[in-house]
Amino acid sequence: MLKSFEAAQDIILTNVGPSSPVMLPLSESAGKVLAQDIVAPCDLPRWDNSAMDGYAVRADDCKAGAVLQVTGFIQAGGQAEPAVEPGCAVKIMTGAPVPAGADAIVPVEETEEQEDQVRIVGKVKSRDHLRFRGEDISAGEVVIPAGKILRPAEISLLATIGMANVAVYRPVRVAVLSTGDELVESLDELAPGKIIDSNTPALAAAVSATGAEPVKLGFAGDTIESLREKLVQGLQFDALVTSAGVSAGDLDLVREVLNELGVQQLFWKLAIKPGRPTAFGLYQGKPVFSLPGNPVSSLLIFDQFVRPALLRMMGHQEVLKPFFTATLAEPLSKKPGRTFFIRVRLYTEKGQLYAVSAGDQNTGILKTLIDANAVAILPTQKGNLAAGEEIQVYLLDER
Repeated sequence: MLKSFEAAQDIILTNVGPSSPVMLPLSESAGKVLAQDIVAPCDLPRWDNSAMDGYAVRADDCKAGAVLQVTGFIQAGGQAEPAVEPGCAVKIMTGAPVPAGADAIVPVEETEEQEDQVRIVGKVKSRDHLRFRGEDISAGEVVIPAGKILRPAEISLLATIGMANVAVYRPVRVAVLSTGDELVESLDELAPGKIIDSNTPALAAAVSATGAEPVKLGFAGDTIESLREKLVQGLQFDALVTSAGVSAGDLDLVREVLNELGVQQLFWKLAIKPGRPTAFGLYQGKPVFSLPGNPVSSLLIFDQFVRPALLRMMGHQEVLKPFFTATLAEPLSKKPGRTFFIRVRLYTEKGQLYAVSAGDQNTGILKTLIDANAVAILPTQKGNLAAGEEIQVYLLDER
């Protein structure tokens, strides 16, 4: 019995785990996944400071129209002195430490400067425009937990607490191999019966989009010797992705050679369309994905099986694309017995999300994948679907 789409995903994600952590300079860590909890070594802010350019004052001295003597000036990076005495004010810049005696900041826009004095125009309350020590973060607090993706906000915080290097899960290196005697690299080599290899650049781009590093092995011919040479190379990396040569034809030799090289096959052939001949195995704990040769099929299968595995290997916790509910704007044909991946276009009308076919669903039609902005996953047990039925969809990359 063919394995289901859900069972195949579960097998893959059960058998892959995070790569080993590495220390990277903070400047190189963006987009990586944190491998350890970050504990704040100090309070943030480190001291009470001004949230505005203005005057540090005693709120009780600041009745409307009050005139205060200006006794000092504190700039950002300066010292919190002199202290504010009764009837006085100290001019202060944003971020500067608050001097002793002050319990409020009056923004410069709410004052009138008069030589060495300042007149208070607006109302002043205690604690106005003050940022207090530790109000953002307290020393000893876990500020970024392990598993968090380091975005600009996280990078900013790490820099603020003085972290020059950070432990992250390393980007995995993924070998990409296309197979088939019909493949050539360029138009210059094109001859009758030959096609240009598009799977290698496409799958390498898909690998790069996950944050992993693709290693393009080129392509292998349909012989045991050619496949063995390339597959031996590919098995040295963190993961291997092959395309074509995995069905049941006379020249579909990829599984045979992988088995000879010690790859433990965990499944082959799935109850899905497209992508039925997909295979997955392990080599010394490393994942090996054998995808169909059709470019549309290989990219759709990559999205559902390879992408989540690579993300899991790089420490990501949310690895599956979220699903949304959309309403079919037109009927779709489907036979029960397999999960279908249908390329669709989503649009909204009167607040409702609708889906329509993006075009010819034949897997030889790449343009339909280009025109689509989402993929509908139609369950195994479903048959034909009528307009108005609800379906589950996930978004393709922004385009």
